This record gives sequence, structure tokens and C-alpha cells, in this order.
Amino acid sequence: MKEIKAFIRASKTESVLEELGNLGIDGITLGEVMGFGALADLRSARYSISAVKRYSKLTKLEIVCSDRDVHAIVEALRETAYSGQPGDGIIFVSELDMAVKIRTGATGDQDFAIKREGT
Repeated sequence: MKEIKAFIRASKTESVLEELGNLGIDGITLGEVMGFGALADLRSARYSISAVKRYSKLTKLEIVCSDRDVHAIVEALRETAYSGQPGDGIIFVSELDMAVKIRTGATGDQDFAIKREGT
């Protein structure tokens, strides 16, 4: 299994979620985050009183998927989040050793794949 973490422009969130939905992905964790440094879009960066630095509003997406689905998801993220400007974001892919459903105790990657018709 893989864990995909993507940091994208907040303005691209809706279109990215729509594209992921078209792939059949319905298990996504979202969070509003602030990007400093290389992740910040200098054209829309703001100053933070609490951090005293320039930051941009970003969305963090976390997706757990099977190994076979990772490339399709990464490409969908990359193509849909792309604007061509600095600060478009970054995607991280990590190996995931185990996932356990709290309610059922089920393990494995059966529930973390793209929902394909007939499977």
C-alpha cells in the first residue's frame, strides 16, 4: 500500500477533488495548511502575525491506495493542480506498512484501491 500526501493551491482543491472522484476515489483526508518558503506563492502570499513570515494557503490531501493505483492518482493530482506558476505544490508518495479498520479490525489494502466497476 502507498500513502500519497499532496500540498496544492487552495484554489485548485475543488477541481482536484472532482477529478479524483472521477477516478472513483472517495477516501481522502483534507486539511487547510500554510506553506512557507518554496511552497509559498509569492504573488498571493500574506504575512502571518503568529508566524511572522509570508505564507500561502494550501490544501493538504492524504490518500491511501494500493500500489497499482498510485501512478493514476499522482498523475491526476499533478495534471489537475497544475497552473504553471511557482507554488503549484508538491506530492509525496510513501510506503505504508499496515492499515487497520478501527470498526472491523480488517487489514490489507482491499478498501484502499480505486473503485473499479466489477471489482
